[in-house]
Amino acid sequence: MADDDLPGDAELVARAAGGSEHAFRTLYRAYVRPVYWLAHGLVGNPADAEEVTQETFLVAWRKLPGLDLAGESLLPWLATICRFQSANRIRRQRRDREHTAAAADETLPSTVDVEQQVIDDRLAEAILNAVAGLGELDRAIFRLCATEGYAYQAAADELGVAHGVVRNRLSRIRTRLRTVVKEST
Repeated sequence: MADDDLPGDAELVARAAGGSEHAFRTLYRAYVRPVYWLAHGLVGNPADAEEVTQETFLVAWRKLPGLDLAGESLLPWLATICRFQSANRIRRQRRDREHTAAAADETLPSTVDVEQQVIDDRLAEAILNAVAGLGELDRAIFRLCATEGYAYQAAADELGVAHGVVRNRLSRIRTRLRTVVKEST
């Protein structure tokens, strides 16, 4: 098969936007390395670069149906997504470090309370079970907003739902988890 017979990015994007996993895999194989190296340059370590690369392609898969490819290559669009995903990861890590350092200083016990550890483990298990019992959309909303720190609108954009859906469902999830916490303590 000559190179001229291979479909270009525009055709592969159109096929992938129509649901073709084969077309998306072809695009993935073509661009995973450059996206990874861009992510590695931005976040600075292999593990985070792999995560950012996967997040980049996940976002790309979700947004392909609305994409109007401006040039001949998908790479500039993927690079833009990668930069945003890298910035989000860096912000999240910085926020986590700040919160962890402040919380660690304030909450380090002088001794280990085994009874409290058992209670904390049971509570954590109860919360995890409650989250696991949520529907797929509710789990995604919880993960984005409560775990990854997304704002309502950012989570709504990521999931392709309305702002109010995220706000209302997260409120119900929090109420459900408060009940689990009260029952477990």
